[in-house]
Amino acid sequence: MTRQTCDVLISGGGIAGLTAAAAFGNAGFSVICVDPQPPITVSDDANTDLRTTAFLQPAKALLQSAGLWEALAPKAAPLQIMRIVDAGGPHPEPRIVKDFDATDISQEPFGWNLPNWLLRREMLNRLQTLPNVSFMAGVSTVSVMTRTQEARVGLSNGQKVATRLLIAADGRHSFVRNALNIGVTTKRYGQKALAFSVTHPLPHSNVSTEIHRSGGPFTLVPLPDRDGMPCSSVVWMETGPNALRLKNLSVAAFEAEMNTRSCGLFGPLKLVTGRSIWPMISQIADRFEGERTALIAEAAHAVPPIGAQGLNMSLADTQTLLDLALAAPESLGSADMLHRYNRRRHPEVKLRVAGIDALNRASMMGSPQLRDLRAGLLNSLYAVAPLRKSLMKAGLGTR
Repeated sequence: MTRQTCDVLISGGGIAGLTAAAAFGNAGFSVICVDPQPPITVSDDANTDLRTTAFLQPAKALLQSAGLWEALAPKAAPLQIMRIVDAGGPHPEPRIVKDFDATDISQEPFGWNLPNWLLRREMLNRLQTLPNVSFMAGVSTVSVMTRTQEARVGLSNGQKVATRLLIAADGRHSFVRNALNIGVTTKRYGQKALAFSVTHPLPHSNVSTEIHRSGGPFTLVPLPDRDGMPCSSVVWMETGPNALRLKNLSVAAFEAEMNTRSCGLFGPLKLVTGRSIWPMISQIADRFEGERTALIAEAAHAVPPIGAQGLNMSLADTQTLLDLALAAPESLGSADMLHRYNRRRHPEVKLRVAGIDALNRASMMGSPQLRDLRAGLLNSLYAVAPLRKSLMKAGLGTR
């Protein structure tokens, strides 16, 4: 039986886990990151993650400190304007359009959008340049035993690892969280989200567009051009049965429905990828700490994909942990460090989860009267400039 030691063991090699591995590794800590699924780093595999990730402004500093930004920036599409479209009238057409422009609060875009498969590729490339980081694909965490001085982790390949800090980044059904008996509060919406990419004849002009009617938002997020055509990723949230029906339509029938749902804002949309589907929940763990253990990302919290909040909350988790670790490296994984982490992150995340829950329920409104109420609220919020700017800053996680 092989026994290893490290400063940080990260259980979960998704976008959040890989970012944490690069961040702690680049800071000089010895890191092991494990994930049961070998990452898919090409666009045309049948199992490719077709979602994209929009990194908001605060994430840039973490990506830079992890040595990731230089490789990612040239491949990213900037998000200069967040456009909210209410199409809740009798017919699927825009009746209210409001642009939230980053220039009102910053000299930089709101964020930058990249495909998840490309992120995994570039992040793995970065990890390979860090001699103090080991990434184990196809390896899962199978046992966790914590002590005052270390966490002892059993892996599916038979190895045992003693680590000063165990980071649970292993998703909403986290093995590590369950092993530590940390409870969760979960809300279900009866929604699913379709994720895919499209090309369109009209340029997106770096505008992320969220169209509200019923069932959930239809969101187009800019991507770099594809085959000489403007390209966007789409997340289409709908009631579960309708989402399943849409996923199983022929390409032609699906394109007809998505063009109706998009209100023709970008001209005829052409599907250029497959369609993946994801259940929508909001979830928050009772606490983000355990003995020698920190919960981050979907092990700690999960939200519907509204306002690019999910992954960016996850990166804020990692930034907070890293800041605490660098402030007192000798205390890495200590009870005091983890108490501080939980006090900083749990209340803020709880508020954001509640806010996103409210926004999602508003986006699902089906009756004409409730849709009119939603449109009126959008008008009112937008009309007051200080309030509009405050909402934009709150969405970015800045003050």
